[in-house]
Amino acid sequence: MNFIEQIIEEDIQNGKNDAKVHTRFPPEPNGYLHIGHAKSICLNFGMAKKYGGLTNLRFDDTNPVKEDTEYVDSIREDIKWLGFQWAEEHYASDYFDQLYMWAEQLIQEGLAYVDDQTQEEISKGRGVPTAPGVESPYRNRTVEENLDLFRRMRAGEFPDGSKVLRAKIDMASPNMHFRDPIMYRILHAHHHRTGDKWCIYPMYDYAHGQSDSIEGITHSICTLEFEVHRPLYDWFCEALRIHHPQQIEFARLNMTYTIMSKRKLLQLVKENYVNGWDDPRMPTICGLRRRGYTPASLRNFAETVGVAKRDNIIDVSLLEFCVREDLNKTAIRTMAVLDPVKLIIDNYPEDQEEEMIAVNNPEDPEAGTRTVPFAKELWIERADFRENADKKFYRLSIDREVRLKYAYIIKCTHIVKDDAGNITEIHCTYDPMTKSGMPESNRKVKATIHWASVKHAKKAHIRLFDRLFSVPDPDNCEEGQTFLDHLNPNSLVEQDGWIEPTLTLEKAMEIKHFQFERLGYFYADPDSTEDMLVFNKTVSLKQ
Repeated sequence: MNFIEQIIEEDIQNGKNDAKVHTRFPPEPNGYLHIGHAKSICLNFGMAKKYGGLTNLRFDDTNPVKEDTEYVDSIREDIKWLGFQWAEEHYASDYFDQLYMWAEQLIQEGLAYVDDQTQEEISKGRGVPTAPGVESPYRNRTVEENLDLFRRMRAGEFPDGSKVLRAKIDMASPNMHFRDPIMYRILHAHHHRTGDKWCIYPMYDYAHGQSDSIEGITHSICTLEFEVHRPLYDWFCEALRIHHPQQIEFARLNMTYTIMSKRKLLQLVKENYVNGWDDPRMPTICGLRRRGYTPASLRNFAETVGVAKRDNIIDVSLLEFCVREDLNKTAIRTMAVLDPVKLIIDNYPEDQEEEMIAVNNPEDPEAGTRTVPFAKELWIERADFRENADKKFYRLSIDREVRLKYAYIIKCTHIVKDDAGNITEIHCTYDPMTKSGMPESNRKVKATIHWASVKHAKKAHIRLFDRLFSVPDPDNCEEGQTFLDHLNPNSLVEQDGWIEPTLTLEKAMEIKHFQFERLGYFYADPDSTEDMLVFNKTVSLKQ
């Protein structure tokens, strides 16, 4: 049991909130969700589900300059794809009228005032944590003057940045967030939902707790950076005498070879270092989905990582382990050759063709079998042959035997090279009594390799993805460097390969997840066409 579960169970036992649990996931629609958000989604929805409660989806749309319906739609899609369904959908903008009324209430009670200082003057006046701040010269305006100015702010009489509404709390507080925080700023900007109705917008610290309160949220679960904001969250609820949810903080997800900053992810997209938000190298949920990660693998990852009270860094190999474990049980097997060299079986009849029986998934007997065409000329992986092999290399070499998966044992006799010394053909013989399933097939050889029939195989485009960054901590930069200096130049390699001929566009897009035997797990990309299937490498096989 983690510490959040302990808090919730104690509240239930004490009858707090009528023993109900109501959580929420409150993203700002200013970008695409990433793996860190996936952890928060799993936690908020998971806690409510475990205790028979509800979870709301609420969009924190208080900054119209950065927000867009594109992000709203993507967030909805990501949550549903992860396997969760919210009880109610809300927006902070739903509460703009109520938040404004509460702001006037605080003014009337002498707890808020209009400040004419610039942002720089306000920041300077707050001082430092070890010394008190300086009160604004406008801090002691009368209630009547403050109400008049605030109403004129709403009416649009003042330009952007000319005035703000601040809470009147304590300029000597050691918590900088208590030093008269800004509640409203003037922003003449079109809002994606309210249009031009408003030209003043609430700050996150003012809107968030009250939105939780309005919705009857019982446990406001958020990441650790909001711990210092909690006293202010509590202050607004208490000052307004409204329902007071409990804010609980947990450590955000930090992962090696990854960045989680929305600003930096946006920079990668805008400056074309990646091919959009859903680039399979991105840590976004849509990027992971396009790479071939499954909802179950991300949920399992979030559960395995657990909930901590202090920040730590998770190795990305744990995420790779989770998807590998899930795909091992579900992905359909197929054979593909990505770096081909031709293999010719000299003693195999010229016009003979066979259908070899292959297992679709050895972890799932109900997945059944398939047939793979076999003929005299095959493609094999170039790395599966070595001309001068040492004793530690068990695959194909001259005068050495290997088994062709689902087929025969072969023995290499000689090779053919071009003028540059590159191997163009590997010649071998086969033993017709060693076909898989025949009595002689039990003869042991040290290696089994995969293949594709030259005559029958289909060409496919393969995208081999590696980690986007070449160092574990891309944000740890030397002087003069940025995270961009740590981009991995080999994070994407594209090439054509050969796959089994039965993989049609319809079948590939229906199945989607495949294990290319001996190579790794791959995902059929939406860019696929009837003429050319496209596959993204999800993760390598366990070594």
